[in-house]
Amino acid sequence: MPYGICTLSIVPLRADPAHSSEMVSQLLYGELFEIKEAQKKWSQVKNDFDGSSGWIENIMFKPISDDDRNKLKDHPTELSSDLVEFIITQQDELIPITMGAQVSSNKLLLNTFDGLLVSGQYPKENLVKTAFAFLNAPFLHGGRSPFGIDASGFVQLVYKLNGYFLLRNVEGQATQGEALSFIEESEPGDLAFFDNEDGKIVHVGIIMKDNYLIHSHGKVRIDRLDHTGIFNVDEKRYSHKLRVIKKVL
Repeated sequence: MPYGICTLSIVPLRADPAHSSEMVSQLLYGELFEIKEAQKKWSQVKNDFDGSSGWIENIMFKPISDDDRNKLKDHPTELSSDLVEFIITQQDELIPITMGAQVSSNKLLLNTFDGLLVSGQYPKENLVKTAFAFLNAPFLHGGRSPFGIDASGFVQLVYKLNGYFLLRNVEGQATQGEALSFIEESEPGDLAFFDNEDGKIVHVGIIMKDNYLIHSHGKVRIDRLDHTGIFNVDEKRYSHKLRVIKKVL
């Protein structure tokens, strides 16, 4: 099975092979994926990290061998930890990258990076600190960067930067971890999930201390959390109905 590596900063992963198609997620620089189907201009791929699938334009990635993929997967993952950094190519060109880019892939791409990075697992209490770096990032359906991010992409990337795995969509994330009976049992870094009038889980955020929640709704913001749900401090109303609290770590 052929594989590929994302060579640009924030690449759209689309539902169909067309720029007008819905963006279902994004690939960040250095992320690996399996090529499920190759066409002349587009390829259907499956992200190695979280299994999310979609279509990517062929000029936005580099095909790699199974051996190269395995070598990278065996190497400790290193991620860019600053909001914006730069990769320097062999041609001395700059590629801007964002927080969460997989800079350990430079070993294969032969590019260089001398910015801040993270690797390995960090204590649970570091999750909220990481989440603060995304404050005021605009909401973007399918987004996974400080320049546009959705609710599940936000919590996934915060966990990833601290060395932990979450699935890509909110329904999948809600299957992970241990359910808690009361908010009072939660700790900063736990996840709160919210459903709609049909009972479908549609939103997620990261619990902070003192009954606050940080989440992506319009932008990454901080609101109050209680047994009813999220109380939007600007609109003075409940915006989301609480379904369950999960302890993943």
